[in-house]
Amino acid sequence: MKILVTGGAGFIGSHYVRTILGDAWGLSKPSQVIVLDKLTYAGSLTNLATVREDERLRFVEGDILDRVLVDELMQQADVVVHFAAESHVDRSIMGAADFVMTNVVGTQTLLDSALEHGVEKFVHVSTDEVYGSISEGSWDENQPLEPNSPYSASKASSDLIARSYYRTHQLPVCVTRCSNNYGPYQFPEKVIPLFVTNLIDGQTVPLYGEGSNVRDWLHVDDHCRGIHLVLEKGRLGEVYNIGGGTELTNKELTGRLLDACGAGWDSVVNVEDRKGHDLRYSVSIDKIRSELGYEPAVDFEQGLADTVRWYAENRAWWEPLKERAQLAR
Repeated sequence: MKILVTGGAGFIGSHYVRTILGDAWGLSKPSQVIVLDKLTYAGSLTNLATVREDERLRFVEGDILDRVLVDELMQQADVVVHFAAESHVDRSIMGAADFVMTNVVGTQTLLDSALEHGVEKFVHVSTDEVYGSISEGSWDENQPLEPNSPYSASKASSDLIARSYYRTHQLPVCVTRCSNNYGPYQFPEKVIPLFVTNLIDGQTVPLYGEGSNVRDWLHVDDHCRGIHLVLEKGRLGEVYNIGGGTELTNKELTGRLLDACGAGWDSVVNVEDRKGHDLRYSVSIDKIRSELGYEPAVDFEQGLADTVRWYAENRAWWEPLKERAQLAR
């Protein structure tokens, strides 16, 4: 099996690539992995350093909007796993154009090429944020899409385009929708790595509003294993939620990070709430559990402790990223 992985130098994509070239959770291993990544601020070849010498890996720097390049790579692939996306909500609020171009037009470019070259399966990786906010219970895959940020709206649009290519052209597409990921190599603008790296440096951390917003936390390894299960066995044209089963308010999460870093609540600064901030996300994993045998395997307490330790031991990875982000502001 030859896999084209878009966004494979980013946080989630690189974890997927590293793992499928290694143990692959006891699932199928590829004969070749082609990584296409633009290497924007959130993607780095450092994330693939441990597998760069694997003869099955081919890295290509490029844009999913480049149809000529996409066609060249698509001809060499049996299946596609599409991670590439602009994904930070705050950045989408400040400017939505890049999100629409990459997430919507980029996905459509890939789908057109996949259709032309007859790929065997196309897994489109999305987010629970497309559903909007839910006050109680959990969304299943039939929940109508009601996104509330430019980021989630762009992902919802790409989900619907992917669905349409299955319905109209019978392109073998599956869509996955995950809850909030955490783990090593996550760019330090997201809440867990931002808070951990700030606290390691003795800095304060910003807590939106009263910290009452609720998120379900999913370790990146569980997420990637769920994606690979969908690639192997997911029914064509279907959507699969992938969740972690640990719901916390942002304030509760902050408390755990403070404890893990040996800091107190005097390190927390309450800031104005994000515009259009969804109160709660929660996805049902009944479908992927019953059809594909998925269960989250990483205990949150252990996963969080391991993640904090990784950032503490890998300053050389995240410090330059934060310095560049500061200079860009």
